[in-house]
Amino acid sequence: MTARRGRHASWGLRPALLVVAAAALAGLSAQVPAEYGDVVLNKRSDNAGVRPVVFPHWFHRIRFRCKVCHSELGFTMRAGANDVLMANIIDGKFCGMCHNGQVAWGAEQCDLCHSGKPGVKSGIYGSHETRGPGKW
Repeated sequence: MTARRGRHASWGLRPALLVVAAAALAGLSAQVPAEYGDVVLNKRSDNAGVRPVVFPHWFHRIRFRCKVCHSELGFTMRAGANDVLMANIIDGKFCGMCHNGQVAWGAEQCDLCHSGKPGVKSGIYGSHETRGPGKW
């Protein structure tokens, strides 16, 4: 009978271990890097009468290494530091290297990128600040 009680006594530790594990996981999720968020680009969109661009950084990041866009395509690795114009994209620069109608959809499908809510400020959303990709 004591062996049985000893076996069940270990159950008393399990809830405590679960609490510790949950706290550790919560601490990790609170510090998820920005690479898994969405980047909203709205330097000119509102003034041009189009919706802001929502760039799903997380979607691209799980498929490509950082250097693909930040070295080979010319994007500076700092949010808001890139001056990307639609003319650049149409000319095959920046996003237009892949979004050319052959590798990925082309610039003529405006609503696939210009999908943000009007008035949303530029920035990174759904990263360590909001714990997950944004919903636009």
